[in-house]
Amino acid sequence: MTLEQLKKLVKQGEIETVVAGFTDHYGRLIGKRFDAEMFVDEVAENGGHACDYLLTVDMEMDPVPGYKFANWELGYGDFHMVPDLATLRRASWLEKSALVLCDIHDEKKHELVSVAPRSILRKQVDAAAKMKFDAYAATELEHYLFRTSYRDAAQKGYRDLEAAGWYLEDYHILQGTRTEAFHGAARRHLKLSGVPVETSKGEWGKGQHELNVRYAEALDMADRHVIFKQCLKEVAEAAGMSVTFMAKPDAAQAGSSCHVHFSLWKDGKNAFKKDGDVFRWFLGGWIKHVPEVMVFYAPTINSYKRYVDASWAPTRLAWSYDNRTAGFRVVGDGQSMRIECRIAGADANPYLALAASLASGLDGIKNRIEPPKAFVGDAYSARNLQRVPYTLAQAVDAFEKSKFSKQAFGPEVVEHYSHFFRTEVAAYDKAVTDWERSRYFERI
Repeated sequence: MTLEQLKKLVKQGEIETVVAGFTDHYGRLIGKRFDAEMFVDEVAENGGHACDYLLTVDMEMDPVPGYKFANWELGYGDFHMVPDLATLRRASWLEKSALVLCDIHDEKKHELVSVAPRSILRKQVDAAAKMKFDAYAATELEHYLFRTSYRDAAQKGYRDLEAAGWYLEDYHILQGTRTEAFHGAARRHLKLSGVPVETSKGEWGKGQHELNVRYAEALDMADRHVIFKQCLKEVAEAAGMSVTFMAKPDAAQAGSSCHVHFSLWKDGKNAFKKDGDVFRWFLGGWIKHVPEVMVFYAPTINSYKRYVDASWAPTRLAWSYDNRTAGFRVVGDGQSMRIECRIAGADANPYLALAASLASGLDGIKNRIEPPKAFVGDAYSARNLQRVPYTLAQAVDAFEKSKFSKQAFGPEVVEHYSHFFRTEVAAYDKAVTDWERSRYFERI
């Protein structure tokens, strides 16, 4: 909606609250709820404030030492939340509420904060524009739905949860009917909130589903992704259910992916053509740089548990035409031709995953990087193909040493996120897990 439309709805009493948010590094929506009158009178034009520690916290919201951007020595001051009014919309799943996404600006310089996820994607979209390209993307998110509430799940230690389905339900209409009260509500709320939905379907796990949002320009698509996740989580909360976007919530079940689709457009037409230079070089750069930017596709310890052969998750860096065993799958033709990268997990921050994809592809065009030959056959069994990194620690090493990453995102971004991901690795290394207790408690 426009600001003028919001003002009318506020005056009529239909909107009382405006949620203003941005994502932290994990992709969580962080921000404030503003009184709607306060928002239209002050915040829409002048923005708001939030503590800069939000871009240095861990999952538990503890301030992590070692960041140059914000720390105790600098006093953890504020940064500026600047509403992007192009993202303003009704949040129909919340009572009398609207939602707007914000860019993060430095309080003194009034410039984008370079390490904020949305800023990182903006930089790559601007780089594409300088090359006369419009970047279009889609992210396909999978998730698991449980009939156990979030609170009960936490109290149960996230064990023995009641899945929404009890057999593999890929494309099964009957199982989809059993969860239609939830997914139907999610589709309607997303549509009413300016996020066009295409389909929803059962996936390959028990209680696993996919709900697809229509493609858009890259920044708009990342915004839609964030709103999608927030909507589904809050609809689940209201229904006494829970939904997870973990990449691999159960070792015995399929992982949840975030397939990333990309195409470049010029003068209103798709610039990707079979065997065309733009298509080949974009694909070549995207494949080449995967190991260096893997942390943006697979950002958690759990992410790497998903890469299991013959599990529908890709394990090898190859591309082919409509072959789901390869990390990259070329689909569509004519104006719909696009590259699908199947590597990212559902736990990825969309701004970072799309920024990594776009930066890699643009570098391919600049340096005319040729892709390998199209792969034919079962990529899982092709041991000669390069494998995706095995662990987050391995991926961080590659990211931190990468000249490409520093050139594409800036040295300060690479340093900041290397510290962020190493903090995640260190937290896991110190943890005692159920696997360890089961394996060693009695028998060691």
